[in-house]
Amino acid sequence: MFLEKVKSEGLAHLSYMVGDGGLAAVIDPRRDVDVYLEIATREGVRIAHVFETHRNEDYLIGSREIQDLTGAEIHHGANLDWGYGDKVSEGESFRIGSARISVLETPGHTFESISYALADGNFGDEPIGVFTGDALFIGDVGRTDFFPNRAKEVAGLQYESIFKKILPLGDDVLLYPAHGAGSVCGSHIASREFSTLGYERRHSQPLQKTDREAFIDMKLQEHHYYPPYFSQMEEWNQQGPAVLGHLPVPAAWSPEEFEQAVEGGATAIDLRSTEAYAGACVPSTISLPLHMLNTFGGWYLPYGEPIALVVEEAAQVGTAVRYLVRMGYDRVAGYLAGGLHAWATSGREYQEVPVVHVDELSRRIKAKDRFTLLDVRSRSEYERGHLPGAVNVYVGQLAENLDEVPRDRPITTFCGSGQRAMIAASILKRNGFEQVENCLGSMAACRAVGCPIVE
Repeated sequence: MFLEKVKSEGLAHLSYMVGDGGLAAVIDPRRDVDVYLEIATREGVRIAHVFETHRNEDYLIGSREIQDLTGAEIHHGANLDWGYGDKVSEGESFRIGSARISVLETPGHTFESISYALADGNFGDEPIGVFTGDALFIGDVGRTDFFPNRAKEVAGLQYESIFKKILPLGDDVLLYPAHGAGSVCGSHIASREFSTLGYERRHSQPLQKTDREAFIDMKLQEHHYYPPYFSQMEEWNQQGPAVLGHLPVPAAWSPEEFEQAVEGGATAIDLRSTEAYAGACVPSTISLPLHMLNTFGGWYLPYGEPIALVVEEAAQVGTAVRYLVRMGYDRVAGYLAGGLHAWATSGREYQEVPVVHVDELSRRIKAKDRFTLLDVRSRSEYERGHLPGAVNVYVGQLAENLDEVPRDRPITTFCGSGQRAMIAASILKRNGFEQVENCLGSMAACRAVGCPIVE
């Protein structure tokens, strides 16, 4: 028997593959499924089953891709009107060689959420591991804010699922969640990607709320952001995402072709570093450093329209394509061949985003200079410490709240390190704001040098 974890960077998504006796099952696959086929070939198994823990909000599931290629059966929770696959209920189990996968109904994160207990039939029926989806993470529990009109009900369901279904499986049972640190599906997920139910029961902060009402109160007080692409993911994942067949192959565009594509309606995103974007960038491009593409792309990229890429090197294009199709962005049309160097040597206009050091920022605050310090961190980050006079608008919600940003004075964008601040600066420039600069280093640098921080 083997069990292999597949980590999808950017989304902090974790999927799994279990195999034995010539057969295998995949739990919560991503949409670019070649990795699972490669594992199957290496291990000499046939993928016979795909198990989904719930209807995902932050990425497109790869179940239909695998089914199209292998004929595997797809299984998911019964409490949803699915457009594909088979519904399963608590008590059902499946054999994968000597491995036995049993269904546990664990609603809360969503109503149809299920977990899968894994046992080794060669040693008995007791579980050795459990795939919990978004019900229970390492160091955290799944968010329960997707049903605001039934908030108390779903928080209570989450409590019952964790304390009455999952934890009683046993302290030595291995925990296999669907996300790791950095996921938008949990605020305090540990960077460690291995644990047992017993360790989490003793040390995970949310699991110390063993009283049902205290747990519910904790969940009701949480605040999470809801990117606009979530609703599209929910719709497609319920009905069944379109089968790609193969990944898009973006064209290598000359500066003229890139310019024409953008004028024709393509959304241009710059995947280079924050510092590179500050020095020179194609006008109207959105700064989305490659490692942040999955986290913030869904806030700003429209569906159905072509996407044009600016990259540091051509090797980044393939990675960007994978990141984008995982969120349903299939029209990755082309990229600027030769990057900014080709654009600049063509004689076309480029722009820059001036940067300001935190020492200068502190001087301006003390001197009461006339400018807007735009802090684009999350609400909780802002409340834990911010600079005097800062205006807080979350980076993902900036485009819809531009009226909160004065146009008649210089604007300095600010975040935890300067990266989200550059995304914000690019959105402002794209919307006609002219006096925009970025505080590189932002709060991290402020804490290092001793800025005046309101805590």
